[in-house]
Amino acid sequence: MSTEAVRAARTTPGLPTWTGETPVERAERPRLWWEVAIVLGLSLGQSAVYSIVTIIDRSTQSTPLADQTAQVNPSQSSREVFDFLYQFLGNAFPLFAVALVIFMLWQPRRTGFRRIGFDLSRPGRDLGGGLLLFLVIGVPGILFYALGRVLGLTVQVQASPLDTHWWTVPILVFAALRAGLQEEVIVVGYLFTRLRQLGWGKWWIIVAAALLRGSYHLYQGFGPFVGNAIMGVVFGWCYTRWGRVMPLVVAHVIIDIVSFVGYPLAVALFPHIFG
Repeated sequence: MSTEAVRAARTTPGLPTWTGETPVERAERPRLWWEVAIVLGLSLGQSAVYSIVTIIDRSTQSTPLADQTAQVNPSQSSREVFDFLYQFLGNAFPLFAVALVIFMLWQPRRTGFRRIGFDLSRPGRDLGGGLLLFLVIGVPGILFYALGRVLGLTVQVQASPLDTHWWTVPILVFAALRAGLQEEVIVVGYLFTRLRQLGWGKWWIIVAAALLRGSYHLYQGFGPFVGNAIMGVVFGWCYTRWGRVMPLVVAHVIIDIVSFVGYPLAVALFPHIFG
């Protein structure tokens, strides 16, 4: 792509942001690699390492994976007020990593929000795209989890506490929002931008980000690894087509709200799978 085309891509309204990202000079790449390593080490890369260690630990135990349990939003204290505070803070502080990558993507005449399509410029299309992705990925993902449980490849994932307080549902919604922002802004918006600048091709980036997404879900078992990796491929491809993170965030938040808030109902209806 010529310099004129790149400049036009960065200024033409409606053109996918992905089109305007071009590789940087080789002299700049070591700094970007260090930046990527630091960001991932402070956020989801750290989660991936812990998940890999966890699945090795789980797989080498005498208890089968199907008989093991992983808690996603566990209680943090026996005292209600401190349980609320710990859970709120535990979901709030990871958002600083989201703010950090948006800040680092900021350019003189283009904000970090606009650069990755995380703004309110197309609310109708973003909401529609998010709902479509939820139907394409979210519903089959739940079925895939159930299949993994039946086949013994997935641990029992307790997505939310069964005993609730007045603040339980709002905290679960906040947790879903945190997960959607953290994963889509960092793994897609930020990482896709930086890897493109480092000279990677589209499909190499999509596959690498999808494997990262799957790896930090390994603590749940091999089924969620595969399911989230597939989700990563679909979300990554959509981002390269749309150039916007917002519909991915919408889809992810809806998927997690349904999973977290609907978990007690799923346990009641299908205790042999979810219970």
